[in-house]
Amino acid sequence: MATVIFDVDDTLYDQLVPFKQAYQKNFSFRNIPIEELFALSRRYSDQVFDKTTKGLLSLSDMQIYRIRNAFKHFGVAITDEQGRNFQIDYQMNQERIRLLPEMKDALNSCSKNGIQLGIITNGPAEHQMKKIKALGLNKWIPDTNIFVSGKLGFSKPDLKIFQYAEKAMRLNRETTYYVGDSFTNDIVGAKNAGWKAVWVNRRNATPDCDIAPEYIVNNYETMYRFIDALIPRENQ
Repeated sequence: MATVIFDVDDTLYDQLVPFKQAYQKNFSFRNIPIEELFALSRRYSDQVFDKTTKGLLSLSDMQIYRIRNAFKHFGVAITDEQGRNFQIDYQMNQERIRLLPEMKDALNSCSKNGIQLGIITNGPAEHQMKKIKALGLNKWIPDTNIFVSGKLGFSKPDLKIFQYAEKAMRLNRETTYYVGDSFTNDIVGAKNAGWKAVWVNRRNATPDCDIAPEYIVNNYETMYRFIDALIPRENQ
């Protein structure tokens, strides 16, 4: 039987929603495309996340760095205080997030058909667990199958986090699928670990290498087709 392991941020929920809410509360700049600002912020976050994991850069400094540099791309300068206030609202909004419909149905289908489920997510342990609680993921996934980089001390795309989950869950690489939105962290990371990869690409990003995922998901229908392909015919 297959195993499906999910990323959290911008995979199980739309991370742009809390970002946009925080932006609208804290800023009134014109002619800045919020979705592009969001994508840039995530890119800058990924650039220095390893430093944060290793304690070389504080979490607060990383959060300010990513939003200030995202704004700088558009020729806009914000203060550290503005960046800090934005982050406070962004995190508060993330405590009110909801599962995307296609992901909720996927979790239900997997659970109903005996497909093992898990989570691997990057971020501070307490912050990520708050999101997991807000999304109600323990309904489908036990704590033993939830792996947070901030608790383990290593993060995606490091092979260690995939290997840790593989050992803990006694996974068969040939039937393990990792579902995530970050091509570098999720798709490259999973493929390097010998797993199968499912790229959640709702924002039509372009991969920066030749590694190919087994599936690309960008809407309800494509997510349904992926899960349906895993369910044994006798269960359908």
